[in-house]
Amino acid sequence: MLEINEVFETNAMIASENLDVRTITMGINLLDCIDSDLDKLCENIYNKITTRAKDLVRTGDEIGLEFGIPVINKRVSVTPIALIGAAACRTEDDFVRIAETLEKAACKIGVNFIGGYSALVQKGMSSADRLLINSIPKALKATDHICSSVSLGSTKTGIDMDAVRLMGTIVKKTAMETKDQDSLGCAKLVVFCNPTDDNPFMAGAFHGVTEGDAVINVGVSGPGVVKTAISKVKGENFEVLCETIKKTAFKVTRVGQLVAKEASKRLDVPFGIIDLSLAPTPAVGDSIAEIIQAMGMERVGAPGTTAALAILNDQVKKGGIMASSYVGGLSGAFIPVSEDSAMAEAAEMGALTLEKLEAMTCVCSVGLDMIAIPGDTPDTTISGIIADEMAIGMINQKTTAVRVIPVIGKKAGEHAEFGGLLGSAPIMPVNTFGCADFVDRGGRIPAPIHSFKN
Repeated sequence: MLEINEVFETNAMIASENLDVRTITMGINLLDCIDSDLDKLCENIYNKITTRAKDLVRTGDEIGLEFGIPVINKRVSVTPIALIGAAACRTEDDFVRIAETLEKAACKIGVNFIGGYSALVQKGMSSADRLLINSIPKALKATDHICSSVSLGSTKTGIDMDAVRLMGTIVKKTAMETKDQDSLGCAKLVVFCNPTDDNPFMAGAFHGVTEGDAVINVGVSGPGVVKTAISKVKGENFEVLCETIKKTAFKVTRVGQLVAKEASKRLDVPFGIIDLSLAPTPAVGDSIAEIIQAMGMERVGAPGTTAALAILNDQVKKGGIMASSYVGGLSGAFIPVSEDSAMAEAAEMGALTLEKLEAMTCVCSVGLDMIAIPGDTPDTTISGIIADEMAIGMINQKTTAVRVIPVIGKKAGEHAEFGGLLGSAPIMPVNTFGCADFVDRGGRIPAPIHSFKN
């Protein structure tokens, strides 16, 4: 039962601290849409999405108005399309047809994004996987609402380096296809190690094959709320700091739980999970970097930043898990550069480097996210960046990801503009020493010794 003082606190969080429900994401299982006839497959996909999710946007808007809680995004995630299209698709253009079908469905139901134009190739690529991966640049150019993800490794299976090498090339091709928009297509493309089946956030959301027919997953977000709370305990010891973050995360999660349960009831779709991740926006005050600076850093990236982020990530989970029995997704803190104005500012002044961001990914929710790099960065170097991040995830048994944007025609120190929640960012320099001989070896990096548990 909500106490009256909790209601007042929540109202203050919404009014002045940018508290919102970042997304209601409906996961939809497309396995029953599979058909060997491409036309029939596309018809099945369109009909299922537009039937299942026809009321998603309206319901999210109504809940936001009735409860006074902003529900920013309404999204859909689907079963990885490499699996769904395997029986019907013989060419890359066949997969692009499915992407265009998803785009048509997204426009019909009015969602912000559909995630799941994906392939799971942790241990090897099927012919369908390879076709889908090669189709990604065309698919993201041809659509506005489709997000793509590829799983390249896991703690249990190791890292598919053939796929890692291929994805370096695909990222560059996607950048070229959308170069007139500061290579925006790459903002809708992410690669993973140890991806979760119930992630509500884009670009990495897909509906895992172990999930039910449909599910509601909700992502809450409140960096501004956490920053305000931390600012009130300046100079206090770490116990006080941790307790403050934990209690604040509990309150934020309660808001998400309320919205998730209500959406589940109204849509008659089972409730899946609450993702506790603090997801920043370009708005001033809605920033992970500002939280870290409120904890005592002159700028995010200064020595101590990784320790501060570890505290934040852990306490957010500890507080949130007491507010909901079904915590999942990624849950913690995202560190996207372009989507966080203070993060982008720190990168521009040199306080935050690509190498420091990589160190921070050892303790954050995901990984290298929304980072603009020079457009002439070799695809082998991009593969090397991906390999490093996959290794961090594999060895540390955590989800890691890479969403880098080689901005064609721009160099380090220049700016890229992506618009909306995607924000803007300085082009960050990349180590110019090569790794081609390493990433071109081919094959698979074996799983670490601690993966052999049964």
